[in-house]
Amino acid sequence: MIDTPTDKSSFSSLELPSLSPINLLRQFGPGLILMMTGIGTSHLVTAPVAGGRFGYALLWCIPVAYIFKYYGFEMAFRFTHATGRSMLDAYSTAWKKLPVWYVLITTIIQSGLGQAGRLVAAAAVLLYFFNQYLGMDIPGLGNDQELAFYALVLGVISVVIILYGKYGALELVTKIAAGLLIVCTIAVYVVEPAPVSEFVHFFQLDTPSGSWLIIASFLGLLPTGIDVSLQASEWGKAKKVGMGRIREQLEEQGVVSRFDAFDENKQDLSVDTSRIPPHALEYCRRWFKIGLWDFRAGHVISFFLVCIFMLLAAVWLYPSEVQGNAVMGEIARIFTDSVGPGMMIVFLIGAMAATYSTAFNYFDGWPRVVGACCRNLFRCTAALSGIAREDVGEEHRRRWYSEYNLYRLTMFFSLIVSVVIIAGLPAPVYLVLMASALAFFVAPVIFFLNIYYCFKVIPKRDRIFYPSVFATWFSWVSLAVFTGMCVILILQRLFGIELLGA
Repeated sequence: MIDTPTDKSSFSSLELPSLSPINLLRQFGPGLILMMTGIGTSHLVTAPVAGGRFGYALLWCIPVAYIFKYYGFEMAFRFTHATGRSMLDAYSTAWKKLPVWYVLITTIIQSGLGQAGRLVAAAAVLLYFFNQYLGMDIPGLGNDQELAFYALVLGVISVVIILYGKYGALELVTKIAAGLLIVCTIAVYVVEPAPVSEFVHFFQLDTPSGSWLIIASFLGLLPTGIDVSLQASEWGKAKKVGMGRIREQLEEQGVVSRFDAFDENKQDLSVDTSRIPPHALEYCRRWFKIGLWDFRAGHVISFFLVCIFMLLAAVWLYPSEVQGNAVMGEIARIFTDSVGPGMMIVFLIGAMAATYSTAFNYFDGWPRVVGACCRNLFRCTAALSGIAREDVGEEHRRRWYSEYNLYRLTMFFSLIVSVVIIAGLPAPVYLVLMASALAFFVAPVIFFLNIYYCFKVIPKRDRIFYPSVFATWFSWVSLAVFTGMCVILILQRLFGIELLGA
């Protein structure tokens, strides 16, 4: 790196974000979106299925998932704020770019099968609303065909909104409706809370017969799939705040090395914060704190909400299989049996907002990751990088291999394949559980890489961004526990070896 003096005046115009509580709420975004991405299928389907089928027995999965997956997500936020680059840029420095290939392949699979699991949950809400609540059928279609039809409608709406950039209004409406669901859920819980004596199951490992898929689903999709950390990293880079905003300027001044994804030098990703002017460094520090608080707030809210949903299901649904195309109607019994039939429409509005926001965000997230992988794998795509309309030119639009077009092609692939899967395998609960389990089995590799590159790229002397001693040790402990759970489930499912009891 050339020791070029920093032009301090060029950063003097940076506006420091306020850290007051009111302004924090205004600036929150990626962390809460991450929370909303998980609320759909994991909270509204997997948790009630677990409570309805097994009562309180699987409560232990919730703290295990939230505690031991925490740093897998935080490290992705930390890396992006510390370097101004995304995690997939770091993955590209590995030997033969194997992690990028791994992410590309698993993401393509997830964009089909995984999206089917998310989309079918939202379609199930619509199916129940029109078919059961209003008594309206689509002529000539059975329940299974209706489910696929509603999935297609929701998918097409999502793709059109994303491509035309009308996300802001939808996000506002979705947050309001999801907030309504949260308030109603807490209110229903207060009506008849679960016995305190049952809370012992939070600390008591139990694997009832037939529960392996639900356990894998919990660990895979609570608070959301850890692969979403890569999406969040791409979103954070695209937001262009903090280090993401000033990185290019630092490179132009020679303060930071220019990163080349085909040079395989991960040290070029590092930023020596001691060479950054104090005002610019404070700007980056504040946005990093906002990002962490944003993520942590979403993490905590998500934890309490999924606990309440599972406890409610154990109180109001157990014993019940909670399955079939009318699954949303069965879950809605929690609200109607506790408060009254008038709560049904409130539940359906909130459930629609939560499940649809999940599917909607994934229609953007997975294609964004595929584009980022190709950007780091192929020089022709790297030469035509960029997704936002304002960042691309005519050449980006004409070449199919540009990041701009690959992002859109993957989105259409996700829509078509997920609807075909739903039409061919019309079992909403099974699809959701399989999608969640798939997220679990690909998670340990992503978890490890997020931790590894944080420690390898961020300088140890960097007191702002480098993980604390506790974060360092607990990150590796978390990875060991999480990977161990994955191995146990594989041994139990594939080889019949019982390591956690009957």
